[in-house]
Amino acid sequence: MKDVGMKIDSYREAKAIGILHAPPHCIELLINGNTDKGDALKTARIAGIMAAKKTDELIPLCHSLPIYQADLEFKPYATHVEIIATVSTIASTGVEMEALTAVSVAGLTLYDMLKPHCKPEELSVNHIKLLNKIGGKSHFKYELKEALKASVIVLSDNVSMGKKNDTAGKTVVDILKKANFHDIKFQVIPDSSEQLQALIEAQQNLYPLILTVGGTGFGERDLTVETIKPLLQQEIPGLMEASRSFGQRRTPYAALSKGIAGYIDKSLVVTLPGSRQGALESLTAILPALIHLFDIQNNIPHQGGY
Repeated sequence: MKDVGMKIDSYREAKAIGILHAPPHCIELLINGNTDKGDALKTARIAGIMAAKKTDELIPLCHSLPIYQADLEFKPYATHVEIIATVSTIASTGVEMEALTAVSVAGLTLYDMLKPHCKPEELSVNHIKLLNKIGGKSHFKYELKEALKASVIVLSDNVSMGKKNDTAGKTVVDILKKANFHDIKFQVIPDSSEQLQALIEAQQNLYPLILTVGGTGFGERDLTVETIKPLLQQEIPGLMEASRSFGQRRTPYAALSKGIAGYIDKSLVVTLPGSRQGALESLTAILPALIHLFDIQNNIPHQGGY
């Protein structure tokens, strides 16, 4: 089963369709709701909804998801019926398989209830496919439309003195490269308020995004937030709220991050934790928002934008 533990939750919806082919007199039975076994369309609707909720039990390696909505629509024509299923959730993975399973089981239910009324070769369920989906990577982008420069500043006494290898900063750089940031300036400095402030003042306006890594906790030398906060001209509280919320579901220590984010002139400055996992989780949580923010600043049309 694929690990989706580091994917962010989002509203996800999928719509699928399938076609039941049947002779005209069987279509009339469906419309009138009087097959030998009862109202087939109503029965198939319930069967499809139940199937959507049990997809993880029917399809190996599918994740168990909270189904917030599942419904089916039937459109009868002269010799066929379109079966359309819509399924939605708020989760870290999508509901495409739930919608497809709902259509499949609803179609098989109609098949079962019509087979006493015609020959086997007159019935078929086919053309089952996904119509559309929203949410996740197909809706919230993880890559800039146009490349931008970025700066990553690691604050650590131990790393700067060579006593410890940096993993958090390199992880951040890797994520930024995949997101189409380029010319990434990478620096390691001690936990020094003076050096950090000097770097920020030198880099503001030169780099659209400046990420600091480390110094967001409550240690005696953790001064990153205290140094940057007075420099912020426009704070964006929601970024770190999202970061802490995402992290809190993975470790209780996320509540101890003092991280802040906001603008200093034209540079967006974000403070990330100094541990590799903390930096990874924090940046993962806010990356779609960062991409959206930079894309709309560059006047790039954005699906679902403001």
